[in-house]
Amino acid sequence: MKKNTKIAVIGLGYVGLPLAKEFAKIFKVIAYDTNLEKIKQFGKLKHKNLFFSNNPLVIKDANIFIVCVPTPIKKDKTPDLKSLKIATKTISKSLKRGDLVIFESTVYPGLTEEVCIPILKKKNNLKLNKDFYVGYSPERISPGDKSDLTKINKVISGSDIKTTNLIYKLYKKIIKANLFKASSIKVAEASKIVENVQRDINISFMNEISLIFSKLNIDTQEVLDAARTKWNFLDFSPGLVGGHCISVDPYYLTYKAKQKKYIPKVILSGRTINDSMGFYVGNIIKRKIKKKYKKKKINLGIFGLTFKENTNDTRDSKVFDIIKTLKTNKKINIFAFDPNLQNRDLDQKLNIKLNKRCGKLDILVLAVPHKEFLKFNFQKISQLLNHKGILIDIKGILKSKIIKKNFDYWSL
Repeated sequence: MKKNTKIAVIGLGYVGLPLAKEFAKIFKVIAYDTNLEKIKQFGKLKHKNLFFSNNPLVIKDANIFIVCVPTPIKKDKTPDLKSLKIATKTISKSLKRGDLVIFESTVYPGLTEEVCIPILKKKNNLKLNKDFYVGYSPERISPGDKSDLTKINKVISGSDIKTTNLIYKLYKKIIKANLFKASSIKVAEASKIVENVQRDINISFMNEISLIFSKLNIDTQEVLDAARTKWNFLDFSPGLVGGHCISVDPYYLTYKAKQKKYIPKVILSGRTINDSMGFYVGNIIKRKIKKKYKKKKINLGIFGLTFKENTNDTRDSKVFDIIKTLKTNKKINIFAFDPNLQNRDLDQKLNIKLNKRCGKLDILVLAVPHKEFLKFNFQKISQLLNHKGILIDIKGILKSKIIKKNFDYWSL
């Protein structure tokens, strides 16, 4: 890398920001995002090599551009490439001879070459692998996970061998773990998709056996405890699958598969199960209410609203599917609490407000296993929940037999 190398990181989410900070230890870094609030917040960080801006003109001085924008899906489950296309168009206006563009956003195999590279070429007469270079290196950072990105194995690829080697040298400056050179950009893109699809399918299997065992009146958690004693058992658990990775990435692969006239049965079947679990839990609660309570109003508390534990990320959280299901019953007063959220973090369409003080509850739903909730014992549950009240422990985090004996307990 040249001494005057300047890197522009596009998109300052849970991937882009840590990456910008790490590269700023060695290079001058422009951290760019269209969100002004983020720029104001992150701009308070003091670092001589790190400059934050929402002005697209500032990235023109960069030699290397790293794209870390989100790639969600639309309501029809097809890829939403709006942010990716905007970011690529922004770069194309600043692209110069010798520049390198690396995409880290999760995409379907072939997207970088089919969508992004044509956009980069359109605004100028530069030729790929002669005037500018393109690479792909899928991110592996998980929201709420405090793992050091420098210690995470990373896949890299380039538009030719020369580019791959250049990207290797770049990331080797910050990555202490292994760097794997994929044979092509398509292979690197596919590897990221497979990582998350595999997890999605395994969880969907656990969710399906939970549905079956519920009908057979068998405790799923006890079954899994027994199964884990086998040396090669894959240790997955049933649960709600949300966020913008595991619940989204499979649709990128199925979208591409359908373009090639192939209908992926296993992947779509797993998605159908996982997409339905929030509504399933909501309907379980409604049936329990109908059976147990005859009074007009029920106080129900939902603890945890994010898509996974120990994060403030609510994107595609299936907990909101539970809430939507329960809101059809006018007898239920819903109280919500999440130690990682404030009211401004919530989508107000659901008309849900966080309320830590909810009084005695008839029903307590432990929806997300935040570290604060892992400490709950019989005394704490008794303070929150009426005697013999309904306790919905979705992930089965409470192991106390006293708790299960004194409350109407249910878990996946």
